[in-house]
Amino acid sequence: MHTVQAPQVPRQAAAAAAGAAVVLSIVLGVGAVLSGCEYVYDDGRGPLPSATAPPVTDAALPQDPRRDLPVSGPELDAWVQQVLPETEGQVFHTGYGLVVAGATRKESTGQLPSGTYSLTLACKSPGRVTFTIRDGEFALVDLSLRCGTSRVNVIHVSEDSVLSVEVAAQSAANFAYRVSRI
Repeated sequence: MHTVQAPQVPRQAAAAAAGAAVVLSIVLGVGAVLSGCEYVYDDGRGPLPSATAPPVTDAALPQDPRRDLPVSGPELDAWVQQVLPETEGQVFHTGYGLVVAGATRKESTGQLPSGTYSLTLACKSPGRVTFTIRDGEFALVDLSLRCGTSRVNVIHVSEDSVLSVEVAAQSAANFAYRVSRI
């Protein structure tokens, strides 16, 4: 009679398979334990409101819709003081006023000696206002400004000049600008 012997598995392969089985069972066990864990942090805000709770409202008041409308008289003077505060440098020219819807207003500064200047622009309107500042034929600033903000540009005049200022708007607007030496 002939006996067949079963193939022998090398000891190293058997030990590696047993080690892998142990590692796999540890990983699965830790995963099962951790899946049941939850971290709770008390931030002091209390429970979330239920569906029957009143809606949360913002306590901030809405902005006045008239705040962007142009003004005149003492209100215009007060607005100019607010958007063009006093500066450290020497002020050469300040201009402000009202431009009607669809029109362009043209002004000019006094004689400016050559040098570097700060040009502050501001407007008050529901729309944008376009400022174009020229030294002769050369445009130093050509800007469509969103009202409610002020913009400061640095310009350089290479020789004594008079700047021309053009202000245009699609809707009525207040404008203000100041040229001061840096």
